[in-house]
Amino acid sequence: MLKAEIRDKYTVTIGIECHVQLKTKTKLFAAVGNDAREAPPNTLVSHICFGLPGALPVLNKEALTLASKAAFALGTEPERFSKFVRKHYFYPDLPKGYQITQFDEPIIGKGEITIEVDGQAKKIGITRAHLEEDAGKSTHTEGTDYSTVDLNRAGTPLLEIVSEPDMHSSAEAKAYARELYLRMRYADVSYANLYYGNMRFDVNVSVSTTDELGTRSETKNLNSFKSVERAVEFEVERQIELLEKGGQVVQETRGWDDAKQKTISQRSKENADDYRYMPDPDIPPVLLEETFVAKIKSEMPELPDDYRKKFNAMEIDSQVIEDIIAVPSTAKLVSRIFDQSNAEHARRVAFWTMQPSSDDDPEEATESAYNETQLIALSELVSGNKLSST
Repeated sequence: MLKAEIRDKYTVTIGIECHVQLKTKTKLFAAVGNDAREAPPNTLVSHICFGLPGALPVLNKEALTLASKAAFALGTEPERFSKFVRKHYFYPDLPKGYQITQFDEPIIGKGEITIEVDGQAKKIGITRAHLEEDAGKSTHTEGTDYSTVDLNRAGTPLLEIVSEPDMHSSAEAKAYARELYLRMRYADVSYANLYYGNMRFDVNVSVSTTDELGTRSETKNLNSFKSVERAVEFEVERQIELLEKGGQVVQETRGWDDAKQKTISQRSKENADDYRYMPDPDIPPVLLEETFVAKIKSEMPELPDDYRKKFNAMEIDSQVIEDIIAVPSTAKLVSRIFDQSNAEHARRVAFWTMQPSSDDDPEEATESAYNETQLIALSELVSGNKLSST
């Protein structure tokens, strides 16, 4: 553990790229199933996923709808014009040799979200969010000298959300990851199941004693809020210790070893990769009509901040509010009870039904088995001293 006086010399800067799998029925460019959670390897595939000669991708309109909803959840609106490009790289889980993505004209431009750490609100800027197809999954089984490739995930629609480097502590990084998760769930654009990798976080960390940013490391594929927090903590300590000993931080990609609670070097990244971006000749530019955008805006569900404002009026502790909001079904139930009765009943039912939020499996919480009418009636019995609070 670094001494406080040493750590305080350094400014920590953090940016996060978040990959969100959109909950479409089929893939981004192919009419095959998109839910690969329990599917046997290489069963949700087509000639398009394999990149066979002559295979022509067709854009999934629902992916555009969900990405547009995500734009409003990120404090902005979808861009009326966007386009797809080919990003070339060569890896076994990418049979085509290129990924169809967006580059200079993405579907979502600048936005922002607000997080709260230690009672202080802070705005985190969103640089952009672009639509792209996911790659397949390579598995390296221990004790073997080969890898296996599963292309079920190839072509899954992803929204990559890129933050500004506005975070300066592990607590802020964790709060930002959690808020993104909540907004994607409440906007109903993703299942956001962290266990299945529906959301994955790549965390960029640098430290510096000057106003200039230091050399950054990128820790990829984190799938819990706790691992985001701990990976940032480890990287800050590692980089400062390295610099204090006269060494240099190397720009590289690192992985997170959850068992050892440390990051591990995976590959150096001295220069920006040359992906040879070129316009995709098979996918025409996307033009969103004003009526399309207006319809999505009018149908947006309530977001976490809407529930926070409502629950604040019920005079509930802020941490209890966050525990309620952690499970959307609980938040919606408490909100309906508040609308149909009063703050007393809503508050009581909130304590009955909420479950403490979990860093790793927030989606595991179960829905209440009772409807609001039954719960209000039960709360009225407690208010009338006809039932004890237990």
